[in-house]
Amino acid sequence: MVQVRSWAGLDVHAAKVVAAVVDGESGELRIRRLGGDADAVASFLAGFPGPVRATYEAGPTGFGLARALERAGVGCVVAAPGKIPVAPTDHIKTDRRDAEKLVRLLMAGGLSPVRVPTLGEEALRDLVRAREDVRLDLNRARHRLLKLLLRHGLRFEAGRNWTVRHRQWLAQVRLGEPAAQATLHDYLGAVDALVVRRGALEGAIEELVPSSPWADEVARLRCMRGVNTLTAIGLCAEVGNWARFPRPAQVMSYLGLVPSEQSSGEQRRQGSITKSGSQHGRRLLVEAAWHYRREPHLGAPLRRRQAGQPAHIVALAWKAQRRGYRTWQRLHAQRAKRATLVNIAVARELAGFCWAIATAD
Repeated sequence: MVQVRSWAGLDVHAAKVVAAVVDGESGELRIRRLGGDADAVASFLAGFPGPVRATYEAGPTGFGLARALERAGVGCVVAAPGKIPVAPTDHIKTDRRDAEKLVRLLMAGGLSPVRVPTLGEEALRDLVRAREDVRLDLNRARHRLLKLLLRHGLRFEAGRNWTVRHRQWLAQVRLGEPAAQATLHDYLGAVDALVVRRGALEGAIEELVPSSPWADEVARLRCMRGVNTLTAIGLCAEVGNWARFPRPAQVMSYLGLVPSEQSSGEQRRQGSITKSGSQHGRRLLVEAAWHYRREPHLGAPLRRRQAGQPAHIVALAWKAQRRGYRTWQRLHAQRAKRATLVNIAVARELAGFCWAIATAD
């Protein structure tokens, strides 16, 4: 194992970086305030006696600094912020103290690293998350419009909302006041614009999937019930490299689908799921789990998605259908558990099946 000579903790912001550098031999600590340019920070650290190892917290500045450090020959650990220990009596937080804390945890091996994606993976993940942002904006815009109509006593009684018939009904709605009618037109225009944006993003994602780093994994995951192309690429973009998890339970934990726990002595107490990790990936699995309430079945769309895939992958997908349905029957029909709780349990099982399918030889 190579002996590290210089250690560095970086408190990174948009326009500045505070570096705390420790000499591995003398223990001398140096503090330096730098600009936000990643290459300049990398050059500064590369000037110290090597080997040099640095760390900073994952955040909105992305992974450009980690890539610049690697190009400069500086080893980098991007630390998971949620797993950095915090003393309950420590109520003073400054950039310098944060940088010193990071470098000391790095030297002690007390940091949990996050995986640095490639440029292609990060770009596709940003596109997938952009589609998720538009989906959330569309839901908010639709809710605003429906609440406006509700305040005027108007409800659509001829079926479900946001169907073609509902959209035709909205175009014919006339409110009494000119100001209210102008508000309706504005809300309706916002909904239509977001629908167009969502469709354009979905088309771009589906077009890029065959040339993406996860083309094989997406094709395999689509063999599962409730997992279409958008769901599969969303899961891959959030998880990254499925093989980095030795066991399926670690994927479940990574997506926040395992129960929280507070145990002491002989008492074991479990609570709601942890909800840690990727919220987007967790939502995709929770939505897919609702499809497993029905008996196992191979419909025409699912057969088309499974066409040409290896037999053992199709067998795993069928096993997932049977397992999910049994869980629904055992917990919901027989033990009368709430549907939302049962759905979370099925989503946790689906995370394990996704891992098995994505990592199968």
